[in-house]
Amino acid sequence: MQIETFWFIALVFTLTMYVVLDGFDLGVGILHLTVAKTDDERRTLFNAIGPLWDGNEVWLIAAGGVLFFAFPVAYASSFSGFYLPLMMILWLLMFRALAIEFRRHIENELWQQFWDVAFCVSSLGLVLLLGMALGNVLRGVVFGEDHFFFAPLWTDFTPTGEPGIIDWFTLSFGLLAVSALSGHGAAFVVMRTEGDLRDRAAGIYRKMFISTLALSALCLGAASWIHPEYLDRFTHFPPSMLLPAGSLGCFVASRFFLLRSDRLPFVFSCLMIVLAGSASAAALFPKLLPGLSSTGGLDAFNASSAAYGLQIGQYWWLFGMALVSVAFAYLYFVFRGKVGSQKRKHY
Repeated sequence: MQIETFWFIALVFTLTMYVVLDGFDLGVGILHLTVAKTDDERRTLFNAIGPLWDGNEVWLIAAGGVLFFAFPVAYASSFSGFYLPLMMILWLLMFRALAIEFRRHIENELWQQFWDVAFCVSSLGLVLLLGMALGNVLRGVVFGEDHFFFAPLWTDFTPTGEPGIIDWFTLSFGLLAVSALSGHGAAFVVMRTEGDLRDRAAGIYRKMFISTLALSALCLGAASWIHPEYLDRFTHFPPSMLLPAGSLGCFVASRFFLLRSDRLPFVFSCLMIVLAGSASAAALFPKLLPGLSSTGGLDAFNASSAAYGLQIGQYWWLFGMALVSVAFAYLYFVFRGKVGSQKRKHY
């Protein structure tokens, strides 16, 4: 395996882990005002994600570190071209953290309602922007000859020509992310809670199942229309078809086990996200950011660091991932099981 390919896989791995782990607490945030009807139920949701949410965001930092170290050209180009939405994501991350931490400091109904709304809105905005970021990567951008670009917030709302960050294609992926992670969060609530709260989360998951299927079909068709070569990569290597097929199978299985188990729907939801992320990476490889111009975009080979540095960094990355895996396994083992508003008084 070429060292650039290893770091492409490492980047996909860290991003996928972020979506799987931080995805469920983002989904809980989106559903916060819908699935929880009382203050006790909202405290239960905060208790469910309380010991986990800030650790989950470490994977986003890890992905940024991999991009900076292994693909500095792609890092510089994307962080300058997508400067405005990245600042919006940063502010939403901070506002969401403030909502989680500040809500408990004053026992006042108005204070708590304000931070409940802030938690929900910031989670929704964050997932929408992250989904649109995936849409921008799959669609590509218009590069200059120096491999840099500038993407306005929007132009004519079409994904061809010189599109902006927001068009119907990227917005479709944003809505897909909202639907999929809302379902992922609902599956987590089913696993961690009991009673009416658990039952309402199961009902929301059934609705998100339908909308996620419909939006997935729309996004798949749109992506294959803009970049037909994505499908060609699967047809040229038929075993790769197992990735999208497995993702669909896990998604259906999560719905099938909803009435039979509290844990399996969430397990299959995690597997669905992992396989869907792997399928997207397989369609893109070796592209990191495709181009809609003659320059052809940035890939794992023309945007990478020197081979020697990548080889040395490989050993440190593997060592770091081993430590992180042990830490996360211990964390999730300690905070396993059902929670209530008073069982674990984090929030």
